[in-house]
Formats: sequence, C-alpha cells, structure tokens
Amino acid sequence: MSQAAPAPISGQLPVADSASVRRTAMRLILEERRWLVVLVTVQGAATAAGLVGPVILGDLVNQLAAHRATGQEIGQAVAVFAVALCLQAVLTRIARSRAAVLGERILAKLREGLIDGVLGLPLEVVERAGTGDLLTRSTTDVELLTTAVQRAVPDMGIATVTATLTVIALVVTAPPMAVVLVPAIPPLYLVNRWYLRRASSAYLNRQAAVARVNSRIQESMTAGRTIEALNLGERRLGQIEEEIQRSLRADWATFRLRVVLFPTTEACYILPLFTAVLAGGLFHVAGVLSLGAVTTAALYAQQLVGPVDILLSWLAALQIGGASMARILGVGEVPQPELTTSRPLSQQLTAERVHFAYREGRDVLRGLDLSPDQGRRLAVIGPSGAGKSTLALLLAGVFAPSSGRVQVGGVDVSRIPTERLRTEVALVTQEQHVFAASLRDNLLISDAAAADLRLWEVLDEVDLGEWARALPMGLATQLGSGGVAIGPAQSQQLALARLLLADPHTLILDEATSMLDPGAARHLERSLARVLRGRTVVTIAHRLEGARDADLVAVVDSGRVTELGTHQQLLAAQSGYASLWRAWASDSEPGVDA
Repeated sequence: MSQAAPAPISGQLPVADSASVRRTAMRLILEERRWLVVLVTVQGAATAAGLVGPVILGDLVNQLAAHRATGQEIGQAVAVFAVALCLQAVLTRIARSRAAVLGERILAKLREGLIDGVLGLPLEVVERAGTGDLLTRSTTDVELLTTAVQRAVPDMGIATVTATLTVIALVVTAPPMAVVLVPAIPPLYLVNRWYLRRASSAYLNRQAAVARVNSRIQESMTAGRTIEALNLGERRLGQIEEEIQRSLRADWATFRLRVVLFPTTEACYILPLFTAVLAGGLFHVAGVLSLGAVTTAALYAQQLVGPVDILLSWLAALQIGGASMARILGVGEVPQPELTTSRPLSQQLTAERVHFAYREGRDVLRGLDLSPDQGRRLAVIGPSGAGKSTLALLLAGVFAPSSGRVQVGGVDVSRIPTERLRTEVALVTQEQHVFAASLRDNLLISDAAAADLRLWEVLDEVDLGEWARALPMGLATQLGSGGVAIGPAQSQQLALARLLLADPHTLILDEATSMLDPGAARHLERSLARVLRGRTVVTIAHRLEGARDADLVAVVDSGRVTELGTHQQLLAAQSGYASLWRAWASDSEPGVDA
C-alpha cells in the first residue's frame, strides 16, 4: 500500500492512512494469536505431508536408475505417497476451516468497530457529510472487506506457509537448485513494487467515486418530488451520469494496474520450472546432484507455482480490502467534540450572539440572541429561509455555532454527551423513522424500563391510542418492513410519544405536526399543551395559529430575532408580525379571530 491515503473528497468522511490500517490489522491478528498459531501449525503439518511425495519420487527415481527397485519397494513407495496425499488433504481442509473461523472473528470485530463509529458520529458530521458516503462504507466497503477477510487473507496465509516451507525443503534437499528461484525474483519484485505503489490510492479513489454515485442517487430519490416539481430531472440525470463516468474512469485505472500485474506474474511462473530442468540437467551431468535430487527439486519448484499464484492473484483483492478497511476505519477518526463532565446547573436554555454558516462566509444566523423562559412555550416564526430550522438544530445541539454560545444551565449543548443531552433537550422534526420492530420496541427506545401501562398512556396523550388498539396484536404488532405499514402522520405521533417517554425538560418542535391535517394537528397541539405544561417548549411554527397559543412569539428574519413579545403585544405594536397575522387570518377558516 502507499504510505498515506489521499485526502477525502470534500463533504466525505475521513479515510485512515496506511499506517493506521497496518496497526489495526496487526492488533486484530495479535488478539487472535491463539487461532493463528493453530492455523500455522496445522497448515505447516499439511505442507510437510505434501513435501513427502517429491522426496519419495526422487528416491524411487534413483533406485530405478540404479536398477535396484523391486516391485515391493515400488508398492511401498506408492502407499506412503498415497497416505501422505490423504493426510495433506485432511490437514489442508482443517487449516482452511480454522482460517475461515479466524477470518470471521476478525471481520466481526471490524464490523462492531464500524457500528460503534457510526453510532458515535456527531450529528453535525452526519448532516454535513450526507448519507451517501456513510451508506457506501456501511454496505459496499463492508462487502469488499468481507471478501478480503473471509477468502483473501486465509488463502494468502495458507499460501505463505506453504511457499515458505517448500522453499526451505528445496534448499535443504538440493542446495544448488536454489538457483532456480533467482530468475523469477527480480521481475516479480519490480512489478509488485510498481503495483503496490499505485494500487492503494487507485482503489481508494474508486471507492470514493462509488460513494459519490450513491450520494447523487440517494439525494435524487429523497428529493424526487422537488425535482419533478421544478423540472430538474434532466439536470439530475446529467449529474448522475457525470458521476458514473468518473466512477468508470476510476475503475479503469485499477483495471490498467491489473493488466500489467497479472500477465507479468504469470510469465514469471514458467521461469523456475524452466530453470530447474536446465540447471538440474547441468548439475546431474557434472555429478553434483543425483537424478532423484533433480527430480525432487523440480517437483518442489513446480509446487511453488500454486501458493505463489494464490498470493499474487489475491493481491488485488487485498488492496481493495485494504482500501475499504481504510474507509471503514476513517469513520472512527472523525474528530469528536470535547465533552464536559459537568451537569447543567439549571434548565435554562440560552442562545447568545449566535452565528452559524453551512458554507464559510454565508451566515444563516447572524448574532442571534434567544432565551426562552423556563416552563413556557415560545413560538418561532418567520419567512422561509430565515434560519428557523437551523436555529432548532443549534438549540438541540445537532450543530455547534460558528461563534457565540448555545447553553443549557451554563453548559454548551454541543459539549454535552448525546445520551445526557437528550434527557435535557430533545428535538422532534417532520423526518421520523419507524424501526422494523414491534410498536412496543419502537417506544421503549426512549425508556427501556417503561411498563405497558405507561406506553398506553403516552399513546393516548398523542392521540395514537385508538389507532394502536385497533392493531392486530396491540403493542406487539410488528411495524415497518414486513409488518403493518405506518403512515407519515402516525410516524410523527409515534415520535412525539417517544419524546414524552424520554421526559426532557426542554423540547424543540420543528414542524412536528406538519404531516397531520390542520384539524388533527390543532387537536394534537392542544393535547400536547396540557401534557407538556411545566416544560420549556420551543416550537418552530409554520401555522400562525400555533403562535397565538404560545406564551411568547419570536420573529426571525435574515438570521436575527427582529421581534419578541406575546401575541397581543406584537399585534398592538402594529409590527411585521401583525401584518402577517392579519394576512393569515383573512385567508384562514371562518371563526379564527384576527
């Protein structure tokens, strides 16, 4: 592999360098050294059994040349040869079985490390990197690494032991015949050195290109309705086609490396056997070696072809696996925020002089200040693009501000461990996930100790109790893939039920009822108002009717809080909020008080 991994593509997760990959591989192997010792011992015994045959044949050739071999001796030699072959087959099968187990144990640790790394990623990193790169590492890279660990590594380990012992047997049996290995060494060394210096970066670039293709496709699927509404289909197809072409070019780069490697190595396989026949004949004519020794050495040279071929044929797969491993390990190299061990001193949530930008130099929030009263409801309204949803993400600790502070009880929310933060501040958006599990399990992820009675209570509180009781098996009913399909409205209500079970003191609701029809949303909001009484609630309000029911209204425009007060105060001030309210009220359903 090359000494360092190329820099990751902008927006993608980091890639571990070659040194980190080697250290991790060595650590995993040492952790499984007992299995490794067993593998080497068994394969060594299998190779030793396979080395018996050429010795027997060489001795038999000497006896036949001297006209000393009897039929009984020939029969005994054949019997010993057959026993050695059977023993080699049995031991090789055991070695391959042990190698498969060793590979699975190492692969399991790598997969567990990947899951730990993914679950430990800061939400800000996931938001910025997108899901395409992460999805590729969790699927394609794991699959490629699986091939390398399950097949390439065991086969190459077995081949290494076999080749090493075969060379030793060749040197011990007929020392002058070691010369047969010399012609193949320089071209094999040079072509493999040339290949290894280029392969790591080439395969990493190929995997990065695949990740970009997946990202484009995933983004297009997610934003399908928007693409259709704005007639962007042709443009998106063009972008996907461009990424596919880049991926093909990256793939061709690796193919060109293999076109040079494999033919050269195949040609090198012929050299030892050719040299063995030529040199063996000369040594025999000169009286240096017997005909039997030449025969044994030639057979050993021929036996070297198999393990060397395995080593070199799996080299490309090992490079692919190494590149995939570098990408998988890179997930764990994402810089983690410096977490605090102190607990918030109070439940007060504050945002002071907050600036934030998704792209450098283009602030979405500009010096924003906000401090919702404890135990009260604050509605945040404003035009589209004003920064309301971004504010919600910062208040919930998903993003850290570029400058300024977002704190709860005097502690920066971005420095509070996620598990603890969610007991302090929780966020519910319109994007909710229902796991392929029972309704009970979907609720217990918020409070594993909750009894069924409590689960029914929170379902009733979010107006989902009647729907849940109509399910075939109640709380035990399987939802999601392979179970009962659940609509967007029920998904949001389920998310709100999880929120009640988590029992945080501060809630951030960003379009939390947007998937419900206006009447159902209004009913649910009134129910939640009763249930959430005493908690601090920050609602990103997209319906002004929700703002009227809040204790305080904040108007956000161009990344700043431009107005702050109660509904009545803002109406009385004849401000921009009053104009918005009058316009909305005139178009709303009859009965809404303007």
